[in-house]
Amino acid sequence: MYWLYDIMWSHKIEKFKYVVTLYISMFIEIRKKGKKILYYLTYSFREKDKTRKIRRYLGSNLSKKELEKLKKRAEEMIKEQIKSYKTIRNPLNYILSTKEIKELEKLNIKETIRINHLSKRDWLHFTERFTYDTNAIEGSTVTFHEVENIIENDEWPQDTSKWEISETYGVAGAVDYIRETKVHISLRLIRDLHRFCFKNSKDFAGKIRPKGVEVGIRDKFGNIIHRGAPSQSVTSLLKELIKWYDENKKKYPPLLLAVVVHNQFENIHPFQDGNGRVGRLLLNNILLKNGLPPMNIELKNRQEYYQALQMYEHEGNLRPMIDLILKEYKTLKKQLKNM
Repeated sequence: MYWLYDIMWSHKIEKFKYVVTLYISMFIEIRKKGKKILYYLTYSFREKDKTRKIRRYLGSNLSKKELEKLKKRAEEMIKEQIKSYKTIRNPLNYILSTKEIKELEKLNIKETIRINHLSKRDWLHFTERFTYDTNAIEGSTVTFHEVENIIENDEWPQDTSKWEISETYGVAGAVDYIRETKVHISLRLIRDLHRFCFKNSKDFAGKIRPKGVEVGIRDKFGNIIHRGAPSQSVTSLLKELIKWYDENKKKYPPLLLAVVVHNQFENIHPFQDGNGRVGRLLLNNILLKNGLPPMNIELKNRQEYYQALQMYEHEGNLRPMIDLILKEYKTLKKQLKNM
């Protein structure tokens, strides 16, 4: 390994209630594999007592000119990853005022929909609505009527791809899973939810993003509006989130807990694909485990949902997502009444 250059600086990041200092070193890493010489741009930094790395592959057997050109592009990409690494931690610093917490505690959500009064038919209807909307948000073309036929009658629509049908079954099965499990949140639960949803449609079902696989969300113009956590940080960030929940589940109102877990999970984006669906299942699991009814984000409210996620990511503002959930609760109550 050769260090062609080395640049040192430090960043201070607030992590919960204390300050973390990152000491970062950037260098070109060279490896030999057979007759090939492989080049990587690597950022190495210490966070507390741990050394972390972000590495970008540049190519093999590169000339000095090629190396310089590729290095500049990789540099920008790594800086974006470091920025994401910082901002993904920061939202958990957002602390609601005593007044906001009291307002949440006063919300009589259980009176909106009594979870223990949901009949077998109610649960079936919820599962169908949730499965349709949560898949449609991510681009599924299966209609609500087709979802009903798939779940109730095992009838497959013609001219619909097998992977869309399998994900209809998958999400419905995952709803059954969160109704039965006693686990609030764990790494295994998160992987299981992904596996349930995509076991017949994605070869990476249930597998956390491996090192080197980075993800981002683009808008309709192709601009990146969110970049997931660096792949090597995904597992540690999920563990931090799980620890945060365990330490605060008796401190904050259930709705607040569910929103933080969901929003932070979406910030981390631990899977190559399917994060939105798993995140909304995780949201419902936290609600159910704390005695609150399930809720569904409707397709027609997709933009409001995305905006609420953006407000959390950039400002740590939880209120937009809380307001959306309360609105969706009222809609679900009307839907169940009209069955």
